[in-house]
Amino acid sequence: MNPKKAILPPLAALTAAAFLAGGTLAFSASGPNENGAKANLQLQVDNSPLNRDVKLGNSFAPIVKSVTPSVVKVFVTTGGQHQQMSGADMEQFRKFFGPMFPDFDQQQQNPNQHALGSGVVMSQNGYILTNNHVIENAKEIQVALNDGRSFTAKLIGTDPQTDVALLKIEANNLPAVTMADSDAVEVGDVVLAIGNPFGIGQTVTEGIVSAKDRTNISGGDQDEDFIQTDAAINPGNSGGALVDTQGRLVGINTSILSRTGGNQGIGFAVPSNLCRWVVDSLVKNGKVSRGFIGVVIQDVTPDLAKAFKTNRSVGALVSEVSPNGPAEAAGLKSGDVVLQYDNKPVDNSMQLKLRVAETSPGANVPLQIDRNGETKTVSVVVKERSGATVAQNDAPKSSDQGSLNGVTVGDLNQELRTQLKVANTVQGAVIEEVDPSSASAEAGLKVGDIITEIDHRSIKSAQEAVEATSGKPNGATLVKIYRNGGSRYVAVNEGSE
Repeated sequence: MNPKKAILPPLAALTAAAFLAGGTLAFSASGPNENGAKANLQLQVDNSPLNRDVKLGNSFAPIVKSVTPSVVKVFVTTGGQHQQMSGADMEQFRKFFGPMFPDFDQQQQNPNQHALGSGVVMSQNGYILTNNHVIENAKEIQVALNDGRSFTAKLIGTDPQTDVALLKIEANNLPAVTMADSDAVEVGDVVLAIGNPFGIGQTVTEGIVSAKDRTNISGGDQDEDFIQTDAAINPGNSGGALVDTQGRLVGINTSILSRTGGNQGIGFAVPSNLCRWVVDSLVKNGKVSRGFIGVVIQDVTPDLAKAFKTNRSVGALVSEVSPNGPAEAAGLKSGDVVLQYDNKPVDNSMQLKLRVAETSPGANVPLQIDRNGETKTVSVVVKERSGATVAQNDAPKSSDQGSLNGVTVGDLNQELRTQLKVANTVQGAVIEEVDPSSASAEAGLKVGDIITEIDHRSIKSAQEAVEATSGKPNGATLVKIYRNGGSRYVAVNEGSE
């Protein structure tokens, strides 16, 4: 590493990092309706273990007959747009289905646009679950039941973070679906996808659960924990049911990965447990309230585990603790690894993020952490996340490997603070150059990053950064950097120890 005093050229503005946020998982809910009376939602739930007999039956017809009455068509009318659909918008359509009519350019000129998706009857008194993207910007929503009846639906609420929406129709004695415990679903379980692809009518496809806990699929800061399946899912299946071989709902079909807009064997569904929590919040409060503990987290990579001198490969690494937040009050520190949350194991940062999101504000939750190889338990009082705060973990985008070779640093003066929008409370050395062919670049270090720690040693200047790396033998170097308004750890490795 080399010190450098030259002023950086203007850099793009860096966005503020957000802190981990997260309400409760529920099976039934009630809340005030528009007339002030209680609106009741009773869900049918069966959490018994799935019968995993490997013998393949001759037919799924009995299951299909029991479930298809619970799956409905959702017709949406939205306001027209007098513009061409961009390539980016078209790509988003392919991922999240959107309008079902083929002539997009002509449709853009119509005073109204129409879309078609699917939905699932959640209760006998008319609650319908679908995707947020199906009913987004809707002027009118019509629901067609499997028996041919049609109703105008009222939108109870939406949650774009999970792509879930809840509708209500004025009907009783409807065939409500039975919900399963989606946490008990296993890779390899047979599932059926039921919906209305391309508007041709109700269709059933069969496949298996290909993977679980899929995240970062939408490319945004969503609360994602998708079930992946190879059951054929196509445009129009959005909001439809993914059921197990006992006819129980395990997920709501939401998106596909496709180059053509059609099924290519990779579809995703919002797990039923996550849907339960969203539905409960929407009925009770008209919105989804998420908890907040005030940490920025990232996954524990092999190189980070080596740098922290631990054999643990699971958990969520705390890279920053919000001042005056619940985590700080509980005693959490940067460098802690969260192993359990509310007595449940934490495998990765996204899992912790979702569990905090599903925790009721005000709850006192135990956390098991690893600190410098020692296991400790602390309690954190969860607060409600403000609407302006985005829930996100802060996992690095590139692999954590390489060294500090090829990195040039400078002092963080006031001019650089202004350019980088860095508060005076942040101390460190700013990275001004990174050799693109170096291992440091491969590890993800970038121009504009501020090195605040090297191997747990606090860094306040370029000279201190140089001293901390001078004469260091080959091996892992643990670097804490400040970027985009938040902190993260990066392990750089210049060779075998």
